[in-house]
Amino acid sequence: MEPEAFEVCPYDPHHRIPLRRLQYHLASCRRKNPKKAKKMAICKYNACHVVPIKKLEEHEAVCVNRSSLEEEDTENPLKVSLPSSEQNDDPQQTFIPQKLVCENDTKESTRETSPQKILRPGQ
Repeated sequence: MEPEAFEVCPYDPHHRIPLRRLQYHLASCRRKNPKKAKKMAICKYNACHVVPIKKLEEHEAVCVNRSSLEEEDTENPLKVSLPSSEQNDDPQQTFIPQKLVCENDTKESTRETSPQKILRPGQ
């Protein structure tokens, strides 16, 4: 049987935590050390990587959990390309945002304005 690997807690260097419990410990220790937690940042590639805020950018550039997909476009992962108006002159296919109201919403708003009877036990 292999010996279990331990990690040092970034919030308290006296804490040595088994890797399998590290994520739970970090959440607990973060709450118990709010002053230290304000100076630390969490890596966006691995929540168990907690580093000083000043070193976060450096860490994320070399993080072992960083994937090649993340490198392509981290700013706008959900880009949507809409057809330009030059390509399509049909006014029926132009999207115009409007406020949509469901029937339930209008019923609830009229209910909120009308006085309500308060029911008490035994009535």
